[in-house]
Amino acid sequence: MGREEDKVKGFKFAARAAGIRKSGRLDVAMIYSEVPATCAGVFTTNRVVAAPVTVSSPRIRKGLCQAVVLNSGNANACTGDQGLRDALRCAEVASHALGIPEDLVAVSSTGVIGVPLPMEKLERHVSLLPGQLKANEADATAQAIMTTDSFPKMSFSKAEEPEDYAIMGIAKGAGMIHPNMATMLAFVLTDAQVDGDFLDAALRRGVDRSFNIITVDRDTSTNDMVLVLANGLAGNRVILEGDPEAERFERRLQAVLLELAKMIVRDGEGATKLVEIRITGAADLEDARKAAFSVATSNLVKTAFFGEDANWGRIIAAVGYSGAQVDPNRVEIRFEDVVMAHGGIAVGGDSEARATEILKRPEFVVTVDLGLGNGEGAYYTSDLTYDYVKINAAYRT
Repeated sequence: MGREEDKVKGFKFAARAAGIRKSGRLDVAMIYSEVPATCAGVFTTNRVVAAPVTVSSPRIRKGLCQAVVLNSGNANACTGDQGLRDALRCAEVASHALGIPEDLVAVSSTGVIGVPLPMEKLERHVSLLPGQLKANEADATAQAIMTTDSFPKMSFSKAEEPEDYAIMGIAKGAGMIHPNMATMLAFVLTDAQVDGDFLDAALRRGVDRSFNIITVDRDTSTNDMVLVLANGLAGNRVILEGDPEAERFERRLQAVLLELAKMIVRDGEGATKLVEIRITGAADLEDARKAAFSVATSNLVKTAFFGEDANWGRIIAAVGYSGAQVDPNRVEIRFEDVVMAHGGIAVGGDSEARATEILKRPEFVVTVDLGLGNGEGAYYTSDLTYDYVKINAAYRT
């Protein structure tokens, strides 16, 4: 059960164990707004697109959504025309049970690719979800969309005064995590009244600074989806791009998105560490991102993190092949506040021992200063462990 204070006006949730997953865990869920909500979405960049994305993306683009039907255990991807019919049927069943237009229902799936949905189970349980809807069941919904996740992922920015609005985020993801977007689902709900064009722009900027700067394993999925629904029940004035309140809304939205993104990396399959790769002193923003991306996705760097080996040579090598402008004689590398290399040369002394102690932490920052300009960028990454191989070798069994 969710906490009383962690609610967003007008949103309700329900989840059931439909038997899609062998474990008997919650695997079907619904998010419902009491009124049609202004909506925006960002979807997978994979050329192979799952049926629920094909169904949901044009509906979200129309700008209104009132319900989302979710399932785990089956991605309904690479399932042909039948998969598309099944996704449409899930939305149809939900719309009939809720008594709302079908085009106000989005669908989202996650799980094994290439297996048809068990429609008999889905139709029965989706039709029962509306009767279970409650305002304090968001945590059950977060559990129902988990696959290899080890914990449900939720973030909440509460209303700060009686007429203020709240923002809630729910996400899943642990493997196939890589920019742009990842094998992840995220649903952000707010009772703020927000202009649709601004909401879309704010979401895209927020995703670019959160879900697009995380990596676990350099794989992206067929089902990735981030939706934001704003039902306006807080009663605030409509927030428009350029309004004084717009900056505050976007800052709060960004905080929710980034917290969810970091949870996904923290829960990376087999991961034991969350590492922020921070690039400073790059020639420009693009170079900073290239360098951060290169370090964050290097398997050699990630395995060194797992082995708690302060091998800065792997880091400078990854920067060197990133495509960013680099002068090795200006590079400085730090593990938190411990300088390992300056001017591209090892500092020596007790820096190795001090850095090794930092690497024992579950979370830390690695900073690479290129010494060339004002460009800054960051990526969040995990370590690469034996358990990652074990989890993915046995994923379907």
